[in-house]
Amino acid sequence: MDKQVVITNDVTVRFAGDSGDGMQMTGTLFSKNSGSIGTDVNTFPDYPSEIRPPADTLYGVSAYQVHFGSKKMNTMGDKIDVLFAMNAASVKVNIPNLNKGAIIICNEAGFGPKNLKLAQYENNPLLNGEYSDYTVHAINIPEIMKEELKDLSLPLNQIERTKNFFALGIAYWLFNQPLESTIDWLKNKFGKKIEIFESNTRALKAGYEFAKNDESFPFYYNVPKIKQKPGIYRNITGNEAAALGLVAAAKKADLSLYLGSYPITPATEILHHLSGYKQYGVKILQAEDEIAGIASAIGASFAGNLAVTTTSGPGLSLKVESMGLAVIMELPLVIVDVQRAGPSTGMPTKPEQSDLLMSMWGRHGEAPMPIIAAKSANDCFYASYEAAKIALKYMTPVMVLSDGYLAQGTEPWLVPTLDSLPEFELNIAKNPDEYKPYKRDPETLSREWAHPGTPGFEHQIGGLEKENITGIVTQDPKNHQLMTELRAQKIDGIVRDVPNAVIEGEESGDLLILGWGSSYGAIKNTFDKLVEQGHKLSFVHLRWLNPFPANLGEILSKFKRIFIPEMNMGQLSTLIKTKYLRDVLGYHKMHGKPFTALEIEIELMKLLNGGN
Repeated sequence: MDKQVVITNDVTVRFAGDSGDGMQMTGTLFSKNSGSIGTDVNTFPDYPSEIRPPADTLYGVSAYQVHFGSKKMNTMGDKIDVLFAMNAASVKVNIPNLNKGAIIICNEAGFGPKNLKLAQYENNPLLNGEYSDYTVHAINIPEIMKEELKDLSLPLNQIERTKNFFALGIAYWLFNQPLESTIDWLKNKFGKKIEIFESNTRALKAGYEFAKNDESFPFYYNVPKIKQKPGIYRNITGNEAAALGLVAAAKKADLSLYLGSYPITPATEILHHLSGYKQYGVKILQAEDEIAGIASAIGASFAGNLAVTTTSGPGLSLKVESMGLAVIMELPLVIVDVQRAGPSTGMPTKPEQSDLLMSMWGRHGEAPMPIIAAKSANDCFYASYEAAKIALKYMTPVMVLSDGYLAQGTEPWLVPTLDSLPEFELNIAKNPDEYKPYKRDPETLSREWAHPGTPGFEHQIGGLEKENITGIVTQDPKNHQLMTELRAQKIDGIVRDVPNAVIEGEESGDLLILGWGSSYGAIKNTFDKLVEQGHKLSFVHLRWLNPFPANLGEILSKFKRIFIPEMNMGQLSTLIKTKYLRDVLGYHKMHGKPFTALEIEIELMKLLNGGN
């Protein structure tokens, strides 16, 4: 039969099922395929903290959301247009987030009596009209695949495992996408395991052919390509981008890169990615704990490497004492904190922006530290690169804040050339006759970096306070005051390297939206939409959180009201009120999920309509 073609500029698709159903793999392959054919992509992996929670339960649902289209995709998508669901629980969990009229493509075999009971359905929603607001395709995937794979004599549980690729095949037909790159991936991944390769390849093709030939699918979508700058693009996660930013920084600075880290969700992938660059001189230590990870990185910095440690949540708590050590030793160090919902173990796989105040003040004594926050998966590359640049120029540890949404979500990335990246300034000691450990550059206040083993540059270093210039251990009270002030002035002086904040929209007026970190995409989409509708609004997004941009105070003074959405109880709001003595309007979300543009739009409309 002839099928209609529906042109659409953006679509949100969600793959959902049990943790063992391969939804993360399926979503990743679909997002890569969507990006490779020229659409823009933004994704959100949403999975439980347990490695394998009880099957068919509501809290055991694992999902991967893909928002793709012909324009810039700043968010994971507000509402779901197409839901692929492997069982009853995965529909029930996600149905509140479906657009009215959305398509549900579900595995009918996942709606048996046991599945329904665990999903807390009293009756089968496929039969009682509960899903009447949606277009439902109930397909018994295992039965179809039994027939497709009957010549392979596979056990039933192995046939069952192919359902995700059957669903992926339907998705590829529904959005007019090719199969070849996924078949190549299967061959590279499972080529030596013939039965796995063959069964999943057949499932992929079977799903495609089913949708193509079945009358219940009367149309498919065509999503035009995005118009973008020429160049080489690749899909990238925030964690991989951060890793590549550090590799590029080491190359640009002509230093060896060292990572001392301990695996912790959702930061572990940075360790994984960097371990693949050993041939480029990258050194990796998977330490026995968080403290050993950062302590080894401090030692590597002392030895002349670009040193990095990565962590999340409770790992940052364990690194606190060593961060203070890096501050008083005045050594370059990049600390990447991929924030997750806390406190304590909290919700390890869920994003939050709740480490800002700890990054700012979470060390004993006066221990100031620069802080930069990435705004997108792409920006994790530039944030980590910029952090390395500042750490080396000013001889200081620098905190990079990401979160689970940015770290594990993907988007297309325009690969830069090394020549296009900013140059590095290193303050390496060169003259042994004039060298003093705490003699400072008059502009940056950074001390010289003397690598151990270099004749004439022997010196003391450690956690005890040092005498200004000479570096001799001392308890002199006036010297301690001086050194404390110098360390603070050095961090304040980094403002010279921080770009001025940029206002989008009105230069002054009633309402300014102030954002940071991963809230950028949702705010940006909402801002653009409301301005297009004629509303008077302004928007500033902050990447540097310590020091703030030099012109931020002047900008804030031009607006009557300041609205700050953040995934915490108001941590940026606290910093703004403390430094600039301005009241702010906070909007706080701690659901373990990123903001949607719709959520921010609802709050902004309340304010624009006269609310407070």
